[in-house]
Amino acid sequence: MDSPSSARTGLRRRPERAPVWIAILAALGAAFFIVPLVGLVVRTPWGDAWGSLTSPDTLEALRLSLVASLTSTAVALVLGVPLAWVYARIDFPGKAVLRALTTLPMVLPPVVGGIALFLAFGRRGLLGQWLDSALGVTLPFTTAGVVFAETFVAMPFLVLTVEAGLRSMDRRYEEAARTLGARRWTVLTRVTLPLIAPSLAAGAVLCWARALGEFGATITFAGNFPGVTQTMPLAVYLLLETNTNPEGSFVLSLVLLLVSLAVLVGLRHRWLGSA
Repeated sequence: MDSPSSARTGLRRRPERAPVWIAILAALGAAFFIVPLVGLVVRTPWGDAWGSLTSPDTLEALRLSLVASLTSTAVALVLGVPLAWVYARIDFPGKAVLRALTTLPMVLPPVVGGIALFLAFGRRGLLGQWLDSALGVTLPFTTAGVVFAETFVAMPFLVLTVEAGLRSMDRRYEEAARTLGARRWTVLTRVTLPLIAPSLAAGAVLCWARALGEFGATITFAGNFPGVTQTMPLAVYLLLETNTNPEGSFVLSLVLLLVSLAVLVGLRHRWLGSA
């Protein structure tokens, strides 16, 4: 009789070899993504890279990008985690419609999102006119407007990731804590949040990366003013549009590329396991 170990060995799947036509199409598909990235790396003026990165305009755009993206991520955590909790735990009429509306910015053209923000929070918008007249708060073409635009397009990534973590966690730990007399806030902070910490961290990083790379909604709602609303993507656009320093735009693009690559590599286990 074969031992269990030998039986398990016999059941191991052999490495599968792809048919030639699949391998060719897969190679073309990979090249479709890789060739533009290689072109960016090859055409980047490495000799002038440090000068481009340390120029005052670049440093100011980088500073604003970090401040706005980190602030928008903080806002998304404050608003998005409760929203994800409601989606994961509460059933109510119209939940599917509400989820679709609040995650729509993931697929909505960013420029359309910027127009929607302008119509809602502009000086003559639905809420903007009240903010302007009652509180003297103006959002368009300000740094706060950048944060609004980035939060609008980035928060859905956090909401969906945290919701998935809440749905997949073992709720028996929460029930045990309540049985022992723990209050809701204690259960949330001592049990729920630690259990979904990986999903929470992944959602926050995805949200931050999306906010850092936001362009369309930002330039539509906040404009492109150096030192006020000009983030890194907008600085890249300005360098190309004015044709003053196109090589500098290659360097800034490469920085954003490396950040995005680091995020994907760091979070690959969230979708691909240990691969």
